[in-house]
Amino acid sequence: MRDWQTEPVRELTPSDHHRLPEAVDQPMGPPVDRLKKYPPDTAGGMMATNFVSMPTTWTVWEALDHIRHAARAAATIYTIFLRHPEQGTLVQTVSLRELITADPSKLVGDVGDGLAPLFVTPRTDREEVARLISKYDLLALPVLDGGDHVVGVVTIDEVIDAIVREQTEDVHRFGGVEGLDEPYTGISFLHMIRKRAGWLCALFVGEMLTATAMGYFESEIARAVVLAMFVPLIISSGGNSGSQATCIIIRALALHQLRLADWWRVALRELPSGLTLGVILGVVGTTRIVLWQQLGWYDYGPHWPLVAATVGSALVGVVTFGSLAGSLLPFLLRRLGFDPASASAPFIATLVDVTGLVIYFGFAALILHGTLL
Repeated sequence: MRDWQTEPVRELTPSDHHRLPEAVDQPMGPPVDRLKKYPPDTAGGMMATNFVSMPTTWTVWEALDHIRHAARAAATIYTIFLRHPEQGTLVQTVSLRELITADPSKLVGDVGDGLAPLFVTPRTDREEVARLISKYDLLALPVLDGGDHVVGVVTIDEVIDAIVREQTEDVHRFGGVEGLDEPYTGISFLHMIRKRAGWLCALFVGEMLTATAMGYFESEIARAVVLAMFVPLIISSGGNSGSQATCIIIRALALHQLRLADWWRVALRELPSGLTLGVILGVVGTTRIVLWQQLGWYDYGPHWPLVAATVGSALVGVVTFGSLAGSLLPFLLRRLGFDPASASAPFIATLVDVTGLVIYFGFAALILHGTLL
């Protein structure tokens, strides 16, 4: 159940907050003022300010009677917060199920497991809130101030909304687009251009390095034109392997399966993985050249075995580098304070394009020296 009083506030942008005091009714003032203090991507910005709480000295019968009267206004009645009768601090939480099944004459403080409750502070990031609710299968999570008093509650409804917004932003960024804060059909033409042009320009500048690298190896391409046929194959394979690794690591970081200190574990794991994947693609690429030559579908020239060896070796090197770069870049971005999702697939592909050309023509110079080169 949502907090009907403060729900409209979350739909406003920060620039609209200054108009709230005149727009809201007086009874809404305090909860709105509390929400305005916190960014929307924190527990304070997500929390509902109407919740059910009571002192531990109440009986179960008194608690249920109170819940019946408070149900309409409360954001949730399935999680009840029990506070110290004198200090007002949070002591424990009980579920509605536990109260319904308990002896009516029993004190609410004696209901439940008595364990210290999980909680967050108003400044806790929404990703951490979502992780706690998901990990412990909670319906609601209390938000405590510095004095351990409950100031709000984050319900699973709000967490689902936050997860959807967060994943939408990550998907947009991973695709090389700034996060869209409106439905696709509701975005104006100019706004859409602004969201996409920046990334495209940045990626275009990066691809200029690819053109520069191609120009650097112009003489090699002129002497062995057959090498140019496999440039798209080589660089796309490296970009694909890098995008795979990036996607896996970003997800693991988001789920707290990995920490920044685990970068070396990832490197040690991705190195053999990249080598294995590179060997697989190298065998496929080499087999393709051999079959096309033997079946007469294309003539790669008298030195075709060396061309096949060049392509196969380059695929091993490029895919290995792509896997390493794609897996470690999210750690670097997180260390620098950026969202790892900024390591978009197009960005990884652009990075690996340039290095892939260097690796490819490096193997070509080594293997074809004295023949085609």
